[in-house]
Amino acid sequence: MALTLSEASKLSNDVLLQGVVETIVKESPVLQRLPFIEIAGNGLTYNQENALPDIDFYDVGDTWTESTPTFAQKTATLKIMGGDADVDNFLKSTRSNIQDLEAAVVELKAKALKDKFEESFIYGNATTNPKQFDGLRLLIDTTTAGSQVIAAGASGATLTLSMLDELIDAVKGGKPDLLLMSRRSRRKINALVRASGAMLDTDRDRWGNFVQYWDGIPIGTNDWILDTHTVAGSVETATTGGDCSSIYAVQLGEGGLAGLTSPGQMTVEHIGSLESKDASRTRVKWYVSLALFSSVKAAALIGVQD
Repeated sequence: MALTLSEASKLSNDVLLQGVVETIVKESPVLQRLPFIEIAGNGLTYNQENALPDIDFYDVGDTWTESTPTFAQKTATLKIMGGDADVDNFLKSTRSNIQDLEAAVVELKAKALKDKFEESFIYGNATTNPKQFDGLRLLIDTTTAGSQVIAAGASGATLTLSMLDELIDAVKGGKPDLLLMSRRSRRKINALVRASGAMLDTDRDRWGNFVQYWDGIPIGTNDWILDTHTVAGSVETATTGGDCSSIYAVQLGEGGLAGLTSPGQMTVEHIGSLESKDASRTRVKWYVSLALFSSVKAAALIGVQD
């Protein structure tokens, strides 16, 4: 069973850990919704559907032709994310009358971990950096033309609402659970909707944040999605040097896009007093990865210009 990070935190009695998880998820549209599958071992090998078998009509006495489906075998390996937070014992004992310094430092470390995950969620590349997991851009492979990569133009073009509908239609087996984009792209969608004389539907999430919806699909922003992508020949050639951005549509779950984690999910480990300095150390760590179980459950609209 796949649990979201916030739901998994309910199973923990560690107050500090629950605080870390809440800090991470309450400002992240991805972590609020992305389910995580706990796996035993350091990785997961799965078969991604590639092509269905052929079906034909036959006459009496015809020779039947055998046809089988094809799969692409994928492997997602857990990676180690985390960092240490040191709190000076003198400051902890003399300056904690107003605010718990240790809790404040760990909270900032948690925010940094959230930022790193969201960046890797888009741009992670295990080929160029084996310490990372492959992100959404590589799982969809926006550098290669395909049915899940919709180009706004051969070298980029201004966003239209019909392009957004085409992106949604590229996700098969139901509507996407999330549209993920940069803040610039969201501003453009707002401008297009207002120009049509309408407004986007808006609601609050469980943390009180306002969420906008297009066609009933929540719109999430990721501050790490760059507006500097380069598009040529209807594919992305680089993430810098250009003026284009990308919008991603994903269906979340065990049959679509899901996170992978070790049993116990994220941990906050109290290392204790340090030998080299008068301070205590707390370690926030997470063994995590990302898997796309079906290629048609995610799509990217590339070449989005302002």
